[in-house]
Amino acid sequence: MPPIVRPERLSDEPANSDRFVGGLSESIGGPLGDHAVRQPVRMPGGGRFWTPARVVLLLVCAMLSFHWMQKSPCRDAAWADMEQYKYFCYTDVLALYYAEGLNEGKVPYADHPVEYPVLTGAFMGVLGLPVHSLGQQGVVSNEGQTFYDLNAIVLGAFGVAAVGAILAVRRRRPWDAAMFALAPALFVSATVNWDLFTVGLAAIAMTYWAKRKPVLAGLFLGLATAAKFYPMLILGAFLVLSLRTGKWRDFFVTVGTGLVAWLAVNVPIALLYRDSWLRFFEFNSERGIDWGTLWYIGAHFPRGSGQYGFPFFQQLDQDPEHSTLNILYLGLFVISCIGILILGLTARHEPRLAQLAFLIVAAFLITGKVWSQQYVLWLLPLAILARPRWGAFLAWQAAEVLYFVSFYGELMGASGRQVFPEGVFVLASILRLVTLCVLVGFVIREIRNPEQDVVRTTYEGKDPDGGVYSDRVPAEEDKPGELVKAG
Repeated sequence: MPPIVRPERLSDEPANSDRFVGGLSESIGGPLGDHAVRQPVRMPGGGRFWTPARVVLLLVCAMLSFHWMQKSPCRDAAWADMEQYKYFCYTDVLALYYAEGLNEGKVPYADHPVEYPVLTGAFMGVLGLPVHSLGQQGVVSNEGQTFYDLNAIVLGAFGVAAVGAILAVRRRRPWDAAMFALAPALFVSATVNWDLFTVGLAAIAMTYWAKRKPVLAGLFLGLATAAKFYPMLILGAFLVLSLRTGKWRDFFVTVGTGLVAWLAVNVPIALLYRDSWLRFFEFNSERGIDWGTLWYIGAHFPRGSGQYGFPFFQQLDQDPEHSTLNILYLGLFVISCIGILILGLTARHEPRLAQLAFLIVAAFLITGKVWSQQYVLWLLPLAILARPRWGAFLAWQAAEVLYFVSFYGELMGASGRQVFPEGVFVLASILRLVTLCVLVGFVIREIRNPEQDVVRTTYEGKDPDGGVYSDRVPAEEDKPGELVKAG
């Protein structure tokens, strides 16, 4: 006879559905069996206290606290003898408090051009100007440290919000959110810049879309794009699925609301401080080949006899206007997007929204001329929603940590104290690129073969993130399998 199905067993058990986790579980007795009885800790009122969601939220709070401890050697802003590189604790948040004139009471855009989109500049000003005022009154003794700590708290809140968003759309798979909470990249990069702010807003937008609230989805997507431009790429996934399914109403509502939100934030600044507002666009157009990108690898690849780089890539790097570089990387990204469009339209069952969104953002980073260390945070929620499997995910995360460590060694070398040969950093950059490409390959494979998609298996063939796109019930031959109700 089949095992009795308990309601609490309807959710996914990672040790049963993920071979990597299942293998690790053997060291503590193996996965739960079909007849395992849970004995949860219960509150006085009879409810279970340590639910998976609460455990995951506790884990992300702990990880963000550990990250703050890891950055603590740099909080006093002394940074003597390259301490910010030796202790891996550099953060733009603290450096730009001084570089953007916040320590002098300058208002972003009004008194000083900012190289970030408007909402990130506003974020900096809303926290930085009160800190400077309190410093002038003698209430705060170390303005930079206080500014960083405030940012760490608020950015941490947006990181927790991102985990909450994953939990909200993965009620049958709550342990997927633990991948974000325990991600090594979150530990090393959470407050390197203000990206967690955008990541939280974008995750909330996708949650509202999954809940079929296109106005709120558009609002938060517009605000996220006003903070960093990458959330705009997620609209490409909506476009592909609208073309595939013919469902346009919610798409246009989301795009329209997002555009209104973005304009509401940007138009006043563009009208009042046009030159400062344009600085972000000019800065990104003028940037050359940045650390760790595909283009950097080509310009610095070790060729033996102490020689590095290929002439074609070096010429791109030496062009002061970077016009050819801009055309090439945008061209490669457009070609990648066309490939994703073809994939989305030709797959025998429409891809999940998160799968397409992950592929588009990953393609943008792989082909782009800028791939800053903290950009890994952009991909974290999307990768987890697209393919919640631990093995390839942790391999990619290990490569990101190796890149993080080697990057600080490269910065020390650029500052006059060489730690290792250039080839070490190039190798770390290649490993980061390759592991992400492997993860992209796995997602493409699961789009082509939906029976291998564990999310569809758990949700009986549907897309829990898809909103209106998940209405269609797949044909019998399309179904990736029944829900494994016994775990």
